[in-house]
Amino acid sequence: MEKPTSVAVRKMDYEAIIGLEVHAELLTASKMFCGCSAKFGAPPNQNTCPVCLGLPGALPVLNRRAVEFAIRAGLATNCRIELFSRWARKNYFYPDLPKGYQISQYELPICVGGWLTLDTEEGEKRIRLARIHMEEDTGKNIHDAQVDASLVDFNRSGVPLLEIVSEPDMRTPQEASAYLRKLRQILQYLEICDGNMEEGSFRCDANVSVRPRGSEALGTKVEIKNMNSFRHVERAIEFEIGRQVRALREGEPLVQETRLWDPEREVTRSMRTKEYAHDYRYFPEPDLPPVRLNREWIEAIRQSLPELPDARRSRFVQQYGLPAYDAEVLTSRRDLADYFEAVVASGASPKAASNWVMGDILRVVRERELDRHLRIDQWPVAPNFLAQLIQLIESGTISGKIGKTVFARMLETNRAPEEIVRTEGLVQITDEGALLSEIQQVLAENPDKVAQYRSGKEKLFGFFVGQVMKRTAGKANPQKVNELLRSLLESS
Repeated sequence: MEKPTSVAVRKMDYEAIIGLEVHAELLTASKMFCGCSAKFGAPPNQNTCPVCLGLPGALPVLNRRAVEFAIRAGLATNCRIELFSRWARKNYFYPDLPKGYQISQYELPICVGGWLTLDTEEGEKRIRLARIHMEEDTGKNIHDAQVDASLVDFNRSGVPLLEIVSEPDMRTPQEASAYLRKLRQILQYLEICDGNMEEGSFRCDANVSVRPRGSEALGTKVEIKNMNSFRHVERAIEFEIGRQVRALREGEPLVQETRLWDPEREVTRSMRTKEYAHDYRYFPEPDLPPVRLNREWIEAIRQSLPELPDARRSRFVQQYGLPAYDAEVLTSRRDLADYFEAVVASGASPKAASNWVMGDILRVVRERELDRHLRIDQWPVAPNFLAQLIQLIESGTISGKIGKTVFARMLETNRAPEEIVRTEGLVQITDEGALLSEIQQVLAENPDKVAQYRSGKEKLFGFFVGQVMKRTAGKANPQKVNELLRSLLESS
């Protein structure tokens, strides 16, 4: 098995040049050029028609919603939106491409330029985008080990895709992973792609080359495919960098090719020599007119964009006084940020709301394996109920420990926390007279331990607190118990 060259040697002698091509399936109801459903998960070949099966005489009709989504993606990534773009035929044949060509865009894409900004150890780094163009997805080959054949499911054929092509501005696998995460986050905030890498709705090809450190010339580029997780992207690029560095150091030739990532062996292996643009014999698509946009529509789409992750994260720090870490976690998903703000809007203090959302709420979401993106009414606890719980704790009506019990009851019954506290008798005991009575009873029952404490064995203090809490079923106010207990123990 090939092993990558050590990181130390690589950093000393060579640097990697990394560019990514991302394919993002759009969340339109229908396909790019026909009325078939674009929803994932239907039985094989159910969402098909003469257009997406490439039958003779079938003509495509453009999905306006897909164009709108492409514009949204371009605006959110600082691209220039072209008023005139054109469709092209990309000619190649695989079993999952029924027409023998793919309708894509080539020399005149809809979005040009743009950038994303990454936070790195060296500071802020801008990763440029070359282009974003629209195209149709292919079908899916299924290689069944039980039969001597491969099968094709054409449900995915014709689903709208955006291809988002970066410039080769990344230098490490970690930067590539961070770029992918940020791009996916933006598309999810825009609600134009679900970002599911396992289902293939967010896919990535990496172009990797290496060169001697300090050189301006680019090395031989290798494309890596078949990476369906962020970890696989990092591991595949890491391996490929090491493989290329070793080849250069040992005088072996590198060829421009496409390689597949083998996640089981954690190696890349050759798939085919890399195609060039002329191999696809691009020419203007004769069955579709060019895409002509007007500035008014683009501006209307710009005004409809949601607050994007970077802006929302900064606002959470400034408006709510949250630590940067909290803001980063809470804005990692649009639905999560929406839920947090709904809790605060219902009356909870921001930091307490952040602690509960990042802690107990996300724990339950993970345990229940809830859908990745939740509507506000789908969270395990309604925002106003969580706000009420926080207010009960902060007002001293219940203790933090009892708050956990109430939270569990809320999950079981979906009742309001105030109702649970009232009906189950969970109100915190704060009356000094009642607490003194309980404390005096505990001290009277444990004279030997009182003597030991007063002789210097102060660790017994926790024992007395525990006994008081036990006698009050955990309802005693811990702070008042500590104050009163210490006063009694230190008096003669």
